[in-house]
Amino acid sequence: MENILTTKTFSVPLSLRMSGSALKIIALLSMVADHYAYFLLDYGTPIYNILRCFGRIAFPVFAFLIAEGFANTRSRTRYFLTLLGFAIVSEIPWFLLNGIDGTHNVMFTLFLGVAALAVFDRLCEHGPLCCFSILILCFLAWWSGVDYDWRGVLMIVIFYMLRRQTIEPWICRNSVFFPSQAIMQILFTFPLMIHYGIAGAVLASIVIFLYDGTRGNIKGAVAKYSFYAFYPLHLLFLFIMIIYSS
Repeated sequence: MENILTTKTFSVPLSLRMSGSALKIIALLSMVADHYAYFLLDYGTPIYNILRCFGRIAFPVFAFLIAEGFANTRSRTRYFLTLLGFAIVSEIPWFLLNGIDGTHNVMFTLFLGVAALAVFDRLCEHGPLCCFSILILCFLAWWSGVDYDWRGVLMIVIFYMLRRQTIEPWICRNSVFFPSQAIMQILFTFPLMIHYGIAGAVLASIVIFLYDGTRGNIKGAVAKYSFYAFYPLHLLFLFIMIIYSS
């Protein structure tokens, strides 16, 4: 019997599908809206609640894109070091906004997520050791107080594990229809997403489901590093706005 997830029931019209570049832009806008509301608006107001809800899209989409990026990058070492470098740089504006509160910026979460993916690729044939190593990285995320803590790292790992190319050794590649792959990824990460709000989790799931598997128009070194640099720069801009509005 044909697997129900491989039928055309879940096909998406081409006009509605989105590239990786489109997902990046949506995630960036969501992140800015979330941080703007958190740092500059009064808690509990209607606009605050709306922006915070929209802002819940950002991290699941970033986690999804990190998994895709790790799978497709030409140099995983450079990918790893790039995230670490921007995580360190981002600590300055993060400290200016949050002070010494024991937390660290989300770039460290993405960095630890990539470390977990490297562990998975290296140790996937040694099940218990692989699981234990990933759990250690999740514990490190929780202990160090990075944004989205262990849930963020685990989300990245699940997105990667359920990619079609990743599961190819265990499932025939031709039997996995792309939208059904997205459904699998969403089903297994949704319990982690809803910890930060069910409405945002639903919106993030829709965005991820519409991904068409292509890179999009954001290409080249300048565009790529500008995307990474946007995170610390927007935090710094928010800090300046707080200074001038006080």
